[in-house]
Amino acid sequence: MKFLKKNWSNLLFGIFILAMIIPQTRMPIQVFLQRIISFSPSEIDKEDRTLLKDYNWNLTHLDSGTINLSKSEGKVVLINFWATWCPPCVAEMPELQELYDTYGDRVDFYFITNEAPNTINFFLEKKGYDLPVYLQTEPSPKVLASSSLPTTYVISKSGEIVMRKTGAASWNSDSVHEVLDGLLGE
Repeated sequence: MKFLKKNWSNLLFGIFILAMIIPQTRMPIQVFLQRIISFSPSEIDKEDRTLLKDYNWNLTHLDSGTINLSKSEGKVVLINFWATWCPPCVAEMPELQELYDTYGDRVDFYFITNEAPNTINFFLEKKGYDLPVYLQTEPSPKVLASSSLPTTYVISKSGEIVMRKTGAASWNSDSVHEVLDGLLGE
């Protein structure tokens, strides 16, 4: 008993390390920690914004065939690159679903992945998400290229990349709502 009183923090730390080694417990722990440390993304300063000039990008909708990003030219767009195996991606999905529920009829959302459709469908069903998921069939326009997951872009009606966030973020925040409302009002 004396040993436990003296070494309880070391034992707790050892259990945590063990839990992080076991794949079945690692992912939920990483997702939980990502949610705790996620902050709202910030808007890019006007002078530092990049312009998406070429909207010609074919994607395959998870359920309904091929689509071209050019259908969203002149609209407010949110593009999210993600994967089901990526803890930061999974951590931000609940807030992205809430954002989609609020703005899905006014903002064009693209959730882009390279995973197998059955893997994606299983994940979406299990989590109860109804996000518009697309498979990347060709390289993205250069200004949207990223080698990190998740990476999310918010694009104005004029094609300016207003937000670019790599890593998990708190997307259903007041500041993101203000940015989207401002872009929709333009």
